[in-house]
Amino acid sequence: MRDLKGKVAWITGAGSGMGRAAAVSLAAAGMQIVLSGRRADRLSEVASEVSAAGHEAMIAPLDVTDADAVKSVVSDIESRFNQVDVLINSAGINVKKRFWSDEGTQNFDNIMAVNVNGSFYCAKAVLPKMRAQKEGLIINVASWAGRYHSRVSGPAYNASKAALVWLNENLNLEECENGIRACALNPGEVATEILDNRAVPVPQSERDKMLQPADIGEIVLFLASLPAHVCVNELTVSPVWNNAYIGAFDPANSRP
Repeated sequence: MRDLKGKVAWITGAGSGMGRAAAVSLAAAGMQIVLSGRRADRLSEVASEVSAAGHEAMIAPLDVTDADAVKSVVSDIESRFNQVDVLINSAGINVKKRFWSDEGTQNFDNIMAVNVNGSFYCAKAVLPKMRAQKEGLIINVASWAGRYHSRVSGPAYNASKAALVWLNENLNLEECENGIRACALNPGEVATEILDNRAVPVPQSERDKMLQPADIGEIVLFLASLPAHVCVNELTVSPVWNNAYIGAFDPANSRP
C-alpha cells in the first residue's frame, strides 16, 4: 500500500455523507484535502474535522454543473499545491418526484446535470495535471442503481449512475497510457441525507442496517492506498441486509 502523505485529494459533495467521510478518512492518512460543495457552512464543518486529523483543508465552494467554476477551482488547487493526485466525484442528487408518473423534465435535467455532467467537468479539468504527473486516481461515486436496475431510485438517477459507470470505464480506456486510473464505486444503500428525498420515509431501524458513510470513507482510503499500477475499474458494495434483495421477494418492502 502506498504512502499518501503529502498527496492532494479533491472531493466534491464534501459537505455531507460519503464525501465528508472520504475527506476525513483521507486526511487521517496524511493527504492534503480540498473540499468542494454548494454549502460553504457545511464545508467549514468538515474542514474542522480535517484539521483535527492534523491538516488544514482548502475550502472551495462549487456548483459542479458550472463548467467554468470547475475550471477555476482546479486552477486554484494547482496554484496552491501544484498537483492533483486524487479526485473523488461524490456530488450527486435525487428528488422525491422521481418516477415516470410524476418526474418533470426539469428534475430529470437537474439530476443528469449534477450526477453526469458535473462528474465529467471535474474529471476533464484535472486530466491535464494528472497527465503531466503521469499519475492520478479518479473515483466516481456511482451507485448500485448504476449496475443493477432499481425501481426505488427512479429513471433519472438510474440512468445518470449507469452513465457514470461507462464514463468511468472510458477514462480507463483512454488514459491508462498516461498513468491515470478510474474506479466506479457502486454503493448499495448508504445512510446519508439523500434518503430524505425518498418518496416514502426510511425509518431509522432500516438506516442502521445500511452501509454507513464511514464505511465508504474506508473503501475510498483503500482505493487511494493501492499502488499506482493497480486499477480497480469498478467496485460494487452493499449492506448484508440488502433491501434490493429483500424487495425482490416481497414487493411491499421495496420502498420507493
